[in-house]
Amino acid sequence: MRSRYSAYVLHEIDYLAQTWHPDYRPADLEPDRSLTWLGLTVMDHAEQQDRASVEFEARYLVGDRVDAIHESSSFLHEKGRWWYTRGKLLPPTFKPWKVSRNTVCPCGSGRKFKRCCAVQGMR
Repeated sequence: MRSRYSAYVLHEIDYLAQTWHPDYRPADLEPDRSLTWLGLTVMDHAEQQDRASVEFEARYLVGDRVDAIHESSSFLHEKGRWWYTRGKLLPPTFKPWKVSRNTVCPCGSGRKFKRCCAVQGMR
């Protein structure tokens, strides 16, 4: 799960395609480049024989708003490796909030937002 999150952060489309089960992979894997990913929290996981699930929350910045995706991802162990199959969106646990210019940047840099992601065009 963490490696797939990293692939979204780095826009590694090839890795996402390689880890997505061919029977479930969408035709278009282009991630939303307007998002700046801020962090991943794995909340729960379960494994039974050849199936697994991971519940997570991934926080992101879009414009001046911090929000999150709360999802349960399903994986299948086949041909000696784990494949992502699909995700189910879960009710939000995160309250979105707006970043102001003088707050600490939510990307974790420690700088003010106006001197960090706001200047960099939201990456």
